Amino acid sequence: MKILIILCLLIFNSFSAYAKSQTMNIVRVKYAGPFAVQTPFAIDSTNIDSKSFKPEILLDNHLSISNLKDVPYININDIPHKGTDGTTLNLIGFSISNRKYTTAKIKVEGIEQHHIYHNGKKLSDSEVKGNIIFEPMTHFFAIKYLANGSNPAISISLETIEDVFTFNESEKRTYTLYDVLHGTNYTNISLSPSGKFIITGYRTNLPEGKNTTFRKVTELETGRVLAQTSENVRWMPTSDKYYCTREGINGKQLIVIDPLSGKESILADNIPDGSFEIAPTEEYLLYTLVQKGPQEDKDVYRIIEPDDRQPKWRERTCLAKYTLTTGLMQPLTFGFHNTWATDISSDGRHILAMASKSRLTERPTTLYTLYLLDTYTCSAKILVEDDGFLNTAKFSPDGTKIVICGSPEALGGIGKAVEEGQIPSMYDYQLYIMDTIGKQTIPVTKNFNPGIRSFVWSKADGNIYFTAENRDRIDLYRINPSGYKIEQIETEEEIVNNFTVASDAATLAYYGQGASNSDRSYIINLKKGRTRVFENLSDGRLENVELGECIAWDFINSKGDTINGRYYLPPHFDANKKYPLIVNYYGGCSPTSRTFESRYPQHAYAALGYVVYVVNPSGATGFGQEFSARHVNTAGYGPAEDIIEGVKQFCKEHSFVNEKKIGCIGASYGGFMTQYLQTRTDIFAAAVSHAGISDHTSYWGEGYWGYSYSEVSMAGSYPWSHQELYVKQSPLYNAHKINTPILFLHGDADTNVPAGESIQMYTALKLLGKETELVLVKEQDHHILDYPKRIKWQNTIWAWFAKWLQDDPTWWESLYKPKTL
Repeated sequence: MKILIILCLLIFNSFSAYAKSQTMNIVRVKYAGPFAVQTPFAIDSTNIDSKSFKPEILLDNHLSISNLKDVPYININDIPHKGTDGTTLNLIGFSISNRKYTTAKIKVEGIEQHHIYHNGKKLSDSEVKGNIIFEPMTHFFAIKYLANGSNPAISISLETIEDVFTFNESEKRTYTLYDVLHGTNYTNISLSPSGKFIITGYRTNLPEGKNTTFRKVTELETGRVLAQTSENVRWMPTSDKYYCTREGINGKQLIVIDPLSGKESILADNIPDGSFEIAPTEEYLLYTLVQKGPQEDKDVYRIIEPDDRQPKWRERTCLAKYTLTTGLMQPLTFGFHNTWATDISSDGRHILAMASKSRLTERPTTLYTLYLLDTYTCSAKILVEDDGFLNTAKFSPDGTKIVICGSPEALGGIGKAVEEGQIPSMYDYQLYIMDTIGKQTIPVTKNFNPGIRSFVWSKADGNIYFTAENRDRIDLYRINPSGYKIEQIETEEEIVNNFTVASDAATLAYYGQGASNSDRSYIINLKKGRTRVFENLSDGRLENVELGECIAWDFINSKGDTINGRYYLPPHFDANKKYPLIVNYYGGCSPTSRTFESRYPQHAYAALGYVVYVVNPSGATGFGQEFSARHVNTAGYGPAEDIIEGVKQFCKEHSFVNEKKIGCIGASYGGFMTQYLQTRTDIFAAAVSHAGISDHTSYWGEGYWGYSYSEVSMAGSYPWSHQELYVKQSPLYNAHKINTPILFLHGDADTNVPAGESIQMYTALKLLGKETELVLVKEQDHHILDYPKRIKWQNTIWAWFAKWLQDDPTWWESLYKPKTL
């Protein structure tokens, strides 16, 4: 009887699958051809494989599929074969789109000799005979086939279990992970001293994880590319010539190139190995030399202090001066502690040098001393001593002042602007101007909300130019040191990733991107305030890509604070429909910015049929010191309330959201937040935690930077002194409160947040009988960078959300087959 029931179920399931099967006939196609091919001259009767020539061998001839790119669609019955003499190669192409993961079988009839290409890759015989996997995206099929002058009745169809495909004749396609992974972006940008020339660096990411890097030298006035090279070329400090190093017969050479003539000359031969910077006077090279520390037994070894677990921690750096005219290397610093330079004065005489030392028994545990070092005498003046809140420093053009970047607590806390009882975030960087003689210091950004990123003190006009996190943007600013007035410079991008200022001209160049575009670069005439586009990489990356809207949306929380956010809509959005919602929030302390190609590319999520809500709760930098200080000693309390309130308010104001299908995702601190949120609310139907902290105590002691990051997030608080933070606020000790299905993702070589943080939380939920999954990524650290692993990691996330937010477990079960042990 039991066997009979099983047989009946099998028959019923087979019938159901058959009954639901769909056939999609392709009636409109692109056509390119015919391309005449000749029978090759037969030197021998057989080839190296002892096979005689057959016409189908001609099918293996390469024929570029790009021939189909700009041709119009026609009816499949109107393909013009008739009247063509001899054998020809022909191409047919068509596009289809799907938002759900599925499989289908393709059938081509009417032509015997053909090859099928799916998104540029030839299908194997097994793929042609079996089912093809269709990840959610726009798919382009090309069919290369042989014809002999007749007009065959060609038919193409797709057989699938469910109706998920749409025919796509518009040439528009959805944005996918592959658009994130492939394409060209800037790596750096640098103006020559006169501002007449520019060096731009590029990185092109290719399929299978390959990449190429190169640099261009361009004349700005004409736009003429003067050179393109794979060498690491940089501008000389005072002349419009660029340099690189090469291995020569006598050792490493320093080569100088004139951009207009391309003429090369050897500035120095047999220079030492190591990292160096050319002095502004072009008289010497400032080297940062690396010294190896004492080595331990590789199998049984001692750890000197917590940071000794980090590779190369025992190495130390020191400074040396290499005079180009004499070839003499002069040591500038000596000692046990790391020493490095942050800037060289314009006359080349002085260096701003920093040294660090460890002090584990008190916060901050690393202290920095800033020296004014004389390169002629090797004498030094201490400008700042044993300050754990310094970041870097640079000279004013005349060398009489310096600008220091540091936390609000730097320099005795003169830059603090928080409420009584608050501790500022160490990552909310400020700028200070110090007189190098009397050491009088002014905190110039104390009441300036955006958080400092990078800066330069311009020799051309005396202003300090800098970028800063401004809410979810990164904007460009300048300070006039005479009155310390801060002025925002209008830019065309929401995220300024890098900028450069000519040392002898009022010219600035920058590149950046926005929430809905990739890299573009610009030139600004600082005197006239005019901006022009220099290069647009975004158009190439997003050719024919169809994006949904990105819309700013802030709300006022119960405390009266304005909480920043934005949301992304799917392409072809219909406000009358109900969409599942995915919520994303910051990791670490920086806001989730409007960067286009992020770890969680919001447009790619939206393309799968989700509305994506990005919220920047309290604790993020870029909103002012008081706001970012809410990250400190709260262990998630406060930021979590902002997220929960934001989600509820967003759903209330947007009727197109399905309130029963809300997911959330975050990484690192955001991964902790994912876990913590589930202990506080049941509004989420699915959650994803990547590299999240489940127990503040174990993370504090085990992560490479656990205890030092805790100086930021748990300032002055320790597991033995503040159990309410380390224990009561840890998700692990509240696991019994969680009802949301959670997916834990973790690189098994993560040194920042060890994989045990996910493992122990997963174990707890399994023992509690809760819905959960754990996926580890082999030999990956905090970020998943390996190409095929990144793809499966991302697909795992999307498959999890499809299962719980779209009620479709197909993708998940194809990646992770159901198992019974």
